[in-house]
Amino acid sequence: MDGSTYELLSLFNDGGLMMYPLVLCSLLGVGVIIAKAWTLWVAHKDAHTVLEEVGRLARSGDIDGAIDVAVATPGPTAAILLAGLRRIRDRKVQDGEVEQVVSTTGTIELGFLERGLVVLATVANVAPLMGFLGTVAGMILAFAAIEAAGDVDPTLVAGGIKVALLTTAAGLVIAIPVNIGYNFFVTRIDTLIVDMEQGAQEILNIAWDLEKEGTLQVMKRRA
Repeated sequence: MDGSTYELLSLFNDGGLMMYPLVLCSLLGVGVIIAKAWTLWVAHKDAHTVLEEVGRLARSGDIDGAIDVAVATPGPTAAILLAGLRRIRDRKVQDGEVEQVVSTTGTIELGFLERGLVVLATVANVAPLMGFLGTVAGMILAFAAIEAAGDVDPTLVAGGIKVALLTTAAGLVIAIPVNIGYNFFVTRIDTLIVDMEQGAQEILNIAWDLEKEGTLQVMKRRA
């Protein structure tokens, strides 16, 4: 065991019981950050490519080819295009059906993209509070040592103060990167929402163009 590892374990032991939930928070935050980073990267990397390819194939009349491209591409943009294309492939849809299915698919995909953000927000808020709770516990230990000895001796209060400082530092060390990750993911999701809106508009434009050409029959809903 090298010196740095020993030093970390020593600091962990000196921090007291509150270090255990703090470590759990850190592991949870790191796990969600890794999973979310991968998910959002996959969701965004081919968004513009699938928009161009699907639009080209659909307008050339190859709806099945456009569907195959959408199926083979992961991400919310492709999912929205796929939902609309499957309705358009029937060549006969109810008035407003394409808009409705695109909107529903977008809502479902957005919920999937936001999954895990609540966990990150909770960790970012709870970790500092746990650290402050450890601070209070450390100060209680320090004053209890003074009360028991009946004298103010730096060696008596050093242990409690060390607990207070270590837990506070641990809580902040966990909360700061998790909060940065949360804000970064929110920004990425906003970018993906724009991609999803472009996908929705693209599929509606395809439906309108096919309707004008007479290859798509739109039936009015009965009252």
